Amino acid sequence: MKINELISSFEIWITNEEIEILKKLKTPVKISSLTEHEQVRVQAMIRKSLITKIGHKDPTVVANEENKEI
Repeated sequence: MKINELISSFEIWITNEEIEILKKLKTPVKISSLTEHEQVRVQAMIRKSLITKIGHKDPTVVANEENKEI
């Protein structure tokens, strides 16, 4: 039996603060343009797979497709 058959829905906990950041990231944003606190939250959200980091030098972040409707 596969895990998808056992679990009907899979949700990731998102705080109100993370929801506000996701709203900002509907379009690509340079990490350097965010505040230091937002950058820390963004790194946590990358680990949660809520957003994607693009590039190595002066990276850009954007919300994943399933999170753009928030």
